[in-house]
Amino acid sequence: MKIFIAVLHKILNVCKLVPMLPIVIVSALPIALLWDFRPWNKPFWFVDPSIGQWIVIVLVAYTVIDTLRGMIDDIRHGHVGVDILAVVALLSTLAVEEYWASWVVVLMVFSGSAIEAYAEDKAKNNLTALMDAAPQIAHVADLPGVGSGAQASDVAARDMSHVDRMLSGETAASRGSADETAGDAADMAHAPFHTVSVDQVKLGDVLIVLPGETIPVDGELLSGSATLDLSNINGEPVPREVYAGARVMSGAINGSATLTMRATELARDSQYQRIIELVSSAQESRATVVKTADLMAVPFTVISFVIACTAWIVSADPTRFAQVLVLATPCPLLIAAPVAYIAGTGRLAKAGIIIKAQDILENLGRVSHVFFDKTGTLTVKKPQVVRVEIAGEHDGEDDGTSAAAQSGNKAYAGLDADHILMYAGVVESYSVHILAKGIATGGTAVMDRLKERAASGETLPSEDEWLVDARSYPVVRGVTEDAGNGVSGEVNGHRIRVGRFAFVTAAEDGAAAASDAAATDVASGTAHDRVVNSDGFRATVDAARRRAEAEASAQAARKLTVAQMFGELAPDEMATYVSVDGELAARIVLKDVPRANAKESLAKLRAMGVERLTMLTGDKRVSADIIAAEVGINDVHAELFPEGKVQAIVDAKRENPKRQPWWDKLIARFVGESTTRSITMMVGDGVNDAPVLAAADIGMAITDGTSTAASESAQVVIMNDDIAAVPRAVAISRRTKRVMIQAVCLGLGLALVGMIAAAFNLIPVVIGALMQEAIDVVSILWALTALIDKD
Repeated sequence: MKIFIAVLHKILNVCKLVPMLPIVIVSALPIALLWDFRPWNKPFWFVDPSIGQWIVIVLVAYTVIDTLRGMIDDIRHGHVGVDILAVVALLSTLAVEEYWASWVVVLMVFSGSAIEAYAEDKAKNNLTALMDAAPQIAHVADLPGVGSGAQASDVAARDMSHVDRMLSGETAASRGSADETAGDAADMAHAPFHTVSVDQVKLGDVLIVLPGETIPVDGELLSGSATLDLSNINGEPVPREVYAGARVMSGAINGSATLTMRATELARDSQYQRIIELVSSAQESRATVVKTADLMAVPFTVISFVIACTAWIVSADPTRFAQVLVLATPCPLLIAAPVAYIAGTGRLAKAGIIIKAQDILENLGRVSHVFFDKTGTLTVKKPQVVRVEIAGEHDGEDDGTSAAAQSGNKAYAGLDADHILMYAGVVESYSVHILAKGIATGGTAVMDRLKERAASGETLPSEDEWLVDARSYPVVRGVTEDAGNGVSGEVNGHRIRVGRFAFVTAAEDGAAAASDAAATDVASGTAHDRVVNSDGFRATVDAARRRAEAEASAQAARKLTVAQMFGELAPDEMATYVSVDGELAARIVLKDVPRANAKESLAKLRAMGVERLTMLTGDKRVSADIIAAEVGINDVHAELFPEGKVQAIVDAKRENPKRQPWWDKLIARFVGESTTRSITMMVGDGVNDAPVLAAADIGMAITDGTSTAASESAQVVIMNDDIAAVPRAVAISRRTKRVMIQAVCLGLGLALVGMIAAAFNLIPVVIGALMQEAIDVVSILWALTALIDKD
C-alpha cells in the first residue's frame, strides 16, 4: 500500500508540473464515447468531424498555439526552436484525418514536457536538497545594549557585557576562571529572544541557535564551544568542535547544546546562500556541447522533412508524410543533452564540488595540464609534527656518544616523547601562533592513542590514570602567552613552556631576563656609573662588565648550543622547544608535509591521461623539490611571486598548442568556442592564488567551505578541503559527457530507423506516434544514468 501511495504521489507531482497532461489523458474517454456522435444533420464543411473528433481538433489547436509560443520564446533567448516537427506532425495527421494519431501526438508533446520536467527535477535533486536545508528563521536575542540596535551611550554606561567580554579576546587564564566563561555562555543561551525571518537579521545582531537548528547567517561564535554538522556545506561527515571567536557558517547544523553568535554577514551574503546561487546558476547555464546539440537539431529537422517528402512523393500517399513525421523526435538533442549535464552538476554538488557554469563541467573533462600550488594544496594547511627530539640524546659526530655526555651534561630523563608532545599540545591549543595548530593536533593524536590503550585494558602509570575515561582532559591552569616568544602553563601538575629556545630556557621567575637586561645595559653604557656588589660595596662599570663577561663565559661552558644538543634541522624543517618543570626537555620538529592522499590523487590524474602536472610555489627551491618528489611531480617552478605564476601558465599555453581540426573550426563559428583545444587548470587555496586561478582556463579552489579570495576567483570550488576531489571532478565530467553523447546517439539512431521504416509503410501512424514517445523516454532515462556514481 505504501508503494502504491508513493507512486500515486509521484504521478500527482508530475501532473502538477504539466497540468495539460491529465486533461489529455482523461479526454480519451469522451473521445472514444463520442467518436461517431454527430447531433447535426448537415456537415459544416467538406469534412464532417464527430463530437469526439472535434475534441481532438481543439486539443491540437491549443497544442499548436502553445508550442509556437514556446518556439518564439526559445528563439528570443538564443536557443534553436525545432519543435516545428511536432507542429507539422499535428497538422499533417489532422489533414489526413488520423485523429487518434493526432491525439497520440498531443499526448506525446505534453508527456514529453512532463518527462523533461521530471528528469530535470530528478537531476536537480541535490540543489533541491540544498534549498530545503536553507535556513529560514533566526532567533534574535533580546538583551539591553547588545546587537545592531544598541546605543553607544548604553554600552559605555554599563560594565563590559557578557558578549563583549567574550569578544575581547581574553583567555580563561587572564580572566582568572573558566567558570566565568561558561556562566556567560549559559546566561546568553537562556536569554529571551524573538524569532524573525532570516532576511531580517542585521549585522551585529546577537542570535540564539537552538539544538538541531540550522545556523541562519555567517557569524562569530560567542558561546564557549559548539558542535556543528558541516555536511551541508562541505560534505564533512564528522561534526566539528569549534570554540569562542570561531567563524560559524550559515547552513551548518547545531549540535545538542544551545549556542549564541553574533551576525557578521547578512543572509544574502552568507556562505550557504552563495553555494545555492553557484549551483543554481551552473544548472541554468548551457554548456558548449549542449549548444552544439541545439545546432545538430537543425540538420536533423531537415533530414526528417526530406525523408517525409520523399516518401509522400514516391508513394503518392500524403499519409506517408504524417507517418514519418510522427517518428521524427529531436528530444534526444533538446532534452537528453541538458538533462545529462544538469545531472552531472548535481553529482558534483553532492560530492562537495561546486561549479559556476556548465561550460566548466565540459572543460573539466578535457583538462590536459594541471598546475598545483604547494602550501595548503599539495600539503596540509599548517606545518605538522614529524618528530620529538629529547634534549641531549643527539649523537656526537666522532665517537657516537651523545653531545650531552661529551659536555658533562645529562640528557633529559623525565617525561617521554609522547607525554611531552601531549602536554605541549594542550598548552598550544590556547595559542594563535602559526605552529600552534600543528603541535595541538599532534598532542591530540597522542592523547587519543593513549586513551585507546587504556580502553583496551593496558596498565598505565599512575600519572596516566585519568586517561581511562575517554571524555577526560588534563587539568590545565595558568596558561599565558608571551607574543612572539611562546606559551606557558601548568598541565597535570607539570610546568610546561613551549616556544623559542631562549623563552623555554629562561628562569620562570623572570630573574634571568632581568639580569640579562642589566648586563645589556652595562655593556651599552646606559647603566649607572657605579653598580652595587653583592657585599654592598660599589664597583666600577669596567669591573661589572668584566664580572658579567666571566659569568657569561662560565655559563656558556656549562651549556650546550642548540645544534650540539639536537643536531641540525633540514632545510624544510622548523622547530619549537619545550621545557618541563624548568628543565629543557625536547625539541618538537615540524615541517610542511604532503596531504595523505596527494600522491594517490595525482596518480589518478595520470591514469586518466592528464600527464602534465606542474607545481607553482613561492617557497624555496629546496623545500619545493622535497614536496614534489614525495607527491610525484617532476615539473617544479619555485620562488615565484603571483605574477610569476601567471606567466608560467601563459607560457604553458604557448608551448603545446593543439592543432584545431576543420570541423571544430566550423562548430566554433557557431558556438563561439573550440571543443578540442588544450585546457589548463590551476588548483590553489590561498589569497595569493586568486590571480593565478583567474589566469588559467579553469581555476579550482580547495576550501573547507569558507568563502575566500581564491574561491571567488575560481570557477570550481572544492568545499570539503580534499585534494582527491580534483581527479573525481575530472572523472564525473568525463562520464557526464560520455552519457550525454550516448543518450543523443541512441535516441537519434532509433528515430532515424523508425522514420525509414515508416517511409516504407511498415509502421502505422498511431503506432509510430507511440514509438516516438518510447524513444524519448529511453533517451531521457539514459541521460539520467549520469546520476549513477560509477567513478
